[in-house]
Parts: sequence; structure tokens; C-alpha cells
Amino acid sequence: MITKIAWKNIWFKPLNTILSIILLTASVAIITLLILLQDQFEKKFNDNIDGIDMVLGAQGSPLQLILSSVYQVDAPTGNIDYAEAKQWMNHRFVETAIPLAFGDNYRGFRIVGTTPEYLNHYGAELSEGKVFEHNFDVVVGSAVAQKMNIKVGDKFFGSHGDSEEGEVHEDHAYVVTGIASQTGKVVDNLILCNIPSVWAMHDHEHEHNHDEEETAEAHNHDDHDHHDHNATEELHDHDDHAVAEEAHHHDDDHDHDHHAEEAHNHDHVNVPVSEEGKEITAVLLKFKSKMAIVTWPRLIPQNTKMQGALPAIEINRLFTLFGIGLDALQYLAYGIMLISGISIFIALFNTLKERKYEFALLRVNGASRLQLLMLVLIESLLLCVTGYIFGTIVGRLALSLISGSSESEFKISFNPLEFVWEKEGYLFLLTIFVGVLAAVIPAVKAYGLNISKTLANA
Repeated sequence: MITKIAWKNIWFKPLNTILSIILLTASVAIITLLILLQDQFEKKFNDNIDGIDMVLGAQGSPLQLILSSVYQVDAPTGNIDYAEAKQWMNHRFVETAIPLAFGDNYRGFRIVGTTPEYLNHYGAELSEGKVFEHNFDVVVGSAVAQKMNIKVGDKFFGSHGDSEEGEVHEDHAYVVTGIASQTGKVVDNLILCNIPSVWAMHDHEHEHNHDEEETAEAHNHDDHDHHDHNATEELHDHDDHAVAEEAHHHDDDHDHDHHAEEAHNHDHVNVPVSEEGKEITAVLLKFKSKMAIVTWPRLIPQNTKMQGALPAIEINRLFTLFGIGLDALQYLAYGIMLISGISIFIALFNTLKERKYEFALLRVNGASRLQLLMLVLIESLLLCVTGYIFGTIVGRLALSLISGSSESEFKISFNPLEFVWEKEGYLFLLTIFVGVLAAVIPAVKAYGLNISKTLANA
């Protein structure tokens, strides 16, 4: 009965009530969003570096090397010599070494040359098909397969670089031989092949560009000789050239069709690719001895043109920078919650003056002092609980919007339906505390109301 009366009372002045609920909703939504964002962000980052003690790569920013090689969200610092990297990969301190070679993408999803051990490292089993065995065979991550509607046996052409608008390599088509299971890790958004596929793709591109340069030089030389003839010879050569050019175009068309057919038929033959002079992007290392974690970051740049970046250190540094912004937003949210508490206090205190005759009549009709106190407290708590419920809903809607943009830009998704019970429980208790604090003075005044004096003045 008291709760029903309290609910009707708080909507007696709807504008004051709506203002209080909006302020509480905003504060709770911001804090909820930050709790979920920070918890899932740290969890995803820590899950992806689990089992990686060091990343071996080109000299540059260590954080950039970690972000590009482990999380696939940044451009690499450069390439390293594969032969030189193998010397460190085969060191007795190394337990596992997973090489990575970047170069192409398919509609924004990075194509990574690596070994099947990369799938095992992230616990990605094959839900369909088999692991890549030949050049240009690929295993597609679960998120890529779902978004692009890719199936085993499909073929596609990659684009050069990390940009979706890069030049399309139409000389070699990738064949999907397997689809990886969902892991919630970075491998879900990758297309994996063997390293020789990356080398073969770009060796062919280099040869194609070289042939174009030679053709252009030969054409310029022919033009120079042509201008040395007299007018009669020029006319005669012009006619011969026209006939020859027509035959040449015919041969070119025939060769092009033959080449396209040959490329179509022989795209996926496992032609051996020489490792001599080849480069890779990075190596993910796990050590047997922890001494290497201490000594290698200093030894590698001293003796090579490479660097060894420690993921744990760089990610902690990133969390520190990231945490400054989160703390500032949290302080803002707590400030809004304080303002909402003051708003609730003012609303209750002002209505108390208008409702003291109502309280006196309730006392005459049998209501106790404790019931009047509870009535005011329940009004405040109803406002706080309503604001908390709306706040958690709005916070999760905001997280789903952030997840959509972060997934398209950085291939990182967040789950808005996940609950961080401990922290969100503390937030609920804090919201209740604000409601109780705002209602204390009005509730005490209602408790100490003098019935006879109030009715006499009425």
C-alpha cells in the first residue's frame, strides 16, 4: 500500500521526476559502459597475448609491432630477413616460434602467411574442411566466413596491402580449404595461408612490373629508330608496322586468353618457392627459459636490424594510457550521479512542505511515524531503481554501437549482454546509497511531524 502511494506521489510532479531519472540514467549508463568496455577490452587483449613471450620484428615502435603482429590492428613496422630470423627461431631457448608474413587483404580482412601452429596457438579447430597444404590454400576465420558468406571450395582474389581499395591480384586465386571454429580471439577475423603463398604472390607481381618496364624501354627504342628514316621509308614502315601491330594484338589476345586459362588451371599447384633472400613480417616467440625475456630485448637490436618487443610490457603501457581517459569519464559519471542525488533531495524537500497536511491526515487515519519515514524513502528508492534500470539498458545499447564500429575498424567486438556482476553490483549499491542519502532529511522531517500543530495551522 505504501509503495503504491509512493509511486503515485513521485509522478505528482512529472517534470521533476523525469529530470531526476534522466540524470541518474546518464550517470549509470556511462559507468556501466566503462565497466563493460574496460573489462572486455582487457580480457580480449590478455587472451590474445597469452603464450607469447616476445615478438621479433623490424625496428621501430615496440607497441606498433605488438598491435600489428598480435592484434592485427596496425601497420607493421617493416619486414625482416627470414634467414636471419630463423637463427633466433631455432635457438635452444625457444620453445615455439610462429612466423608471420603480411601483404594482402580480402575486403578489409588481412591475409596472413603462417604455419598451422598459429591455429593451434589460439585453439582454433577446423569446423569444416582441412588445413592449408598447398600454395594459395587458405583457412578462413569464423567471423570472416560468416560476414562474407564464404564456404569450403570458394575462390577469391586478394588486394594488395591493408586497404580494401588496394590493387587486386588477379593472377592467383585463393582457394578456401577450411573454416576455423569461433574462438573470440583475433584469429576469427583473419584469412590464413602458408608463407610461400605470400612470397609467390609478390614475386609474380615484381616480375610483372619488371616485364612492363622492359616493354616500355623497347617501345621507346623503336620510336627513336623510327624517326631516323626518311619520309618514304617512314610511310612504308608505317604500313608494315600497322600490319605487324594488328598481328601482334591478335597474338597478345591469344596469349592473354591462354595465360588466363593457364592461371585458372594451375593457380594452386604447390610450386616450391625459394627461401633465399625472402622476408617475413614478424615471429611470435615462446621461451623455455625466462632468461631470454630479460636478455633478448637488448641482444637482438645490438646484433641485428631487428627488435624484440615484450607484449606484456607494451600492453600494460597501453592500458595505462587507456586508463587515464576511462578515469576521467568515470569522474564525470560520478559527478552526474551526485547532481542527480541533489535533484532528488530538492524535489523531496520541496514537496514535503506541500504534503505535510497529507502526512498529518495519514497519521490521523492510523499511519505510524515509521510508515511516513518509509514512504519518503521508498519514493527516493523508486527513482533510483528506475534510473539504474534505464541506465544499464542505455549503457549496453551504447556498447553495441561501439562494438559495431570497432569491429569494422579494428576487428574487435564487444558483448553488450555480458554482466560484470561484482562491479555492477557495487554500482547498484552506490545508486541505492545516493537515494537513501537524498531522502534522509525529508524522511526525518516527515517522521517528526507534529499532527495537532499542522492541522491547527491548516
